[in-house]
Amino acid sequence: MRLRMSRKRAEESVGNLADDAVLRTVYDDHAGELFALAYRSLGDRGRAEEVVQETFLRAWRGADRYDPQRSTVRTWLYAICRNVVIDASRARASRPRLADTEPPDVPVPERPLEQLLVGLQVEEALRRLSEQHRVVLVEIHLRDRPTSEVAAELGIPVGTVRSRVYYGLKALKLVLEEMGWQGDQ
Repeated sequence: MRLRMSRKRAEESVGNLADDAVLRTVYDDHAGELFALAYRSLGDRGRAEEVVQETFLRAWRGADRYDPQRSTVRTWLYAICRNVVIDASRARASRPRLADTEPPDVPVPERPLEQLLVGLQVEEALRRLSEQHRVVLVEIHLRDRPTSEVAAELGIPVGTVRSRVYYGLKALKLVLEEMGWQGDQ
């Protein structure tokens, strides 16, 4: 059975963090406060837990440098924790963003004249398509209707609607190319 060391004895013997009882007492007394500091600074529970672990690892490794005449154990641990938080923040800032993170909201410049011209070109190209292809493309892509709904309305099988969409898009691409469409306009 392990007995908990008194706080005063732990403060006096912190230089011996290799002693399991001393380390446990210091951890029990200060880990919660250090976690709160790290969490407020980083805003991430997992990273805050890592900071606390790293803080105690650094304290354990550098226990021989602790001077009780200069500060309390709490102050010493806070200084270590602050440095670990700074290191964690710098490390995160130097890493490239992950691909699955959402991009920042950057406003896209509006180009109403260009949009109008593109719309007119697409409208003209649609007029040059067969009636069957034009109807399914307008209903599926412009009006965003489900294939099954369009098939029911036209009285044809769903597979036929899909086929008309496929061949209609191919025909639309050819018509647009004939009209001088570059594809990147």
